[in-house]
Amino acid sequence: MSNENTFVASPEAKAKATKFRVIAFICWILAMAGQVYAIFNLISNEMLTWLIVAIVIILILAVTGNILWKKSNRLDPASEKDGFKFFLQNQLGAIMGILAFLPLVVMILMNKDLDGKSKGIAGAIAGIALVVAGVSGVDFNPPSVEKYTEEIQNQTKDLADLNVADDVYWAKAGNKYHIDSDCYHIRDNAGVTRGTVKESFEQKGISELCKTCRKNAEKARLLPVEEAE
Repeated sequence: MSNENTFVASPEAKAKATKFRVIAFICWILAMAGQVYAIFNLISNEMLTWLIVAIVIILILAVTGNILWKKSNRLDPASEKDGFKFFLQNQLGAIMGILAFLPLVVMILMNKDLDGKSKGIAGAIAGIALVVAGVSGVDFNPPSVEKYTEEIQNQTKDLADLNVADDVYWAKAGNKYHIDSDCYHIRDNAGVTRGTVKESFEQKGISELCKTCRKNAEKARLLPVEEAE
């Protein structure tokens, strides 16, 4: 693995990831607090409606935390070298989602103050919420420093195959990098940045060459030298 092209999250990406992680933890803490309140105050036949409302709010908080956590991992991924840390960082949302509901589900099913109908309704809704919160936190294709590094190296090799230098451009609002600063997709855009494929990936997560630029590069590569000049 080339050290030159090893992925390193940019300071901007790290700062954004930290912000997402802080908000995610706040969401999870609020979800846990809501669960504690529901366990001690809402598990009864008379409070069934409010218990269901609480379950919905807890679910929204848990899922929001999961989404933000996964976004943070895409900005600042873990390395696969430390297997436990890699697993924990990428699947923490699933763990927190389950913890936000499992005690509540157990307490609903064990509670003697709920009649059979109320217990069935509350237990089913809480059980479904537990599954949704858990699954929404699972990252089925977790990002990693190694995967990002491989992607950067593949993109750099792609440019080399096109006989193009690793000198590209990308716009603030774009999702592709360009090898021609005069490409019509970016020439009128403000805030065009110039750098390497690695930098475009680290700063914007861009991993695809503009199709127009690719077509022009392939055409130039096929032209005789005198025509290309």
